[in-house]
Amino acid sequence: MDKYPVTRVKNNPTQKGFAEITPDVVFSHAGGEEIKMSLILPKPPEGAKTRDRYPTIVFLQGSGWTFPKIQYQIPQMSWYAKNGYAVAMITHRNVQTGAPGRAFLIDSKCAVRFLRAHAEEYGIDPERIAFWGTSSGGNTSLLMALTSDDPRYKTDEYPEYSDAVKTAIDCFGPTDLARMFSSRDEESNKKGSWGRFFNVEGDGVDAFIEEISPLLQLEGKKDLPPILLLHGDADPVVPYEQTELMYHALIDGGHKAEMVCVEGAPHEGSFWTDEVMELATDWIKRTL
Repeated sequence: MDKYPVTRVKNNPTQKGFAEITPDVVFSHAGGEEIKMSLILPKPPEGAKTRDRYPTIVFLQGSGWTFPKIQYQIPQMSWYAKNGYAVAMITHRNVQTGAPGRAFLIDSKCAVRFLRAHAEEYGIDPERIAFWGTSSGGNTSLLMALTSDDPRYKTDEYPEYSDAVKTAIDCFGPTDLARMFSSRDEESNKKGSWGRFFNVEGDGVDAFIEEISPLLQLEGKKDLPPILLLHGDADPVVPYEQTELMYHALIDGGHKAEMVCVEGAPHEGSFWTDEVMELATDWIKRTL
C-alpha cells in the first residue's frame, strides 16, 4: 500500500465550466452619466487570443424604475456563464434623480446595441441575444420585445446597430400600469403622483403610462420574439392578474408565449426555485 497516495486529475486548458466577471463596463453616457453593466463571461481557453461567440443574456434587475442593484442575481446568473452563455447585468438611469421617464428603456436598448458593437471583444453572438428582467425589469423586457428598433428610443450611441432581441423573459413585471395604479391611488391624484415619479408633466402623464404598458402596446404588433412570463400568484406588489392579461393577449394575438405560475410565491424572495431556473433555462435553450 502506497504510504503517500496522490489523487490525479486532468487539467483544464479549455477552462470549460469557469467564468469571469468584468465589472463597471461603461456602455452609455446618456444625460452626462456613466451608465454601466457588469459582464459575466465564460473563461476562454488558455492562450486564446479571441473569444468564441456566446449566446447572450441581458439581465435587468427590478428597481421600481429607480436604480437596479445587479448584485442580487449575479450568483444565479453566473451559472449561465459557466455553461457557455455571456451575461450582461445592466443598469439604467434613475427616475428618482431626475432621469426622463423613458430612460430605463432607452438605456436598455443602448446596452443591447453596445453589446453588438463590441461583439468581437466580449464574445457576443449578435444573432442570439435574450432579454430577461424582473419586476420593472420584466416590464422592460416586454417593452424590448414589443418595440424593436423603435426610433422613439434610438440615440446617437451605436445607432447603426439593432436593439432587437431574439427572446424575452418577464418575471412579475407590470403590464398595464394604469390598471395597477388605479387600484392603489385615488383617481384625483393618480396623474399628479405618477407624473411626478416619472418626471412627466400635465396631460402627457396618461399617454406616457400607456406607452410603458406592454399590454396596451400590443395591438397590431407582428413578428414578436417568443416571450416567457413567470409570476407568483401571491404577489402583493404586482398583481398576478397583470401577467395573466398579458399572456392571454399574446396567445389571442397569435404570438409565441408561455406562462409559469409559481404557487404561493410573493414578489422576489421565495419566487425563486430551482424549478423556476430550470424552466427559464429550458426556454432559453429552445428559443435562443
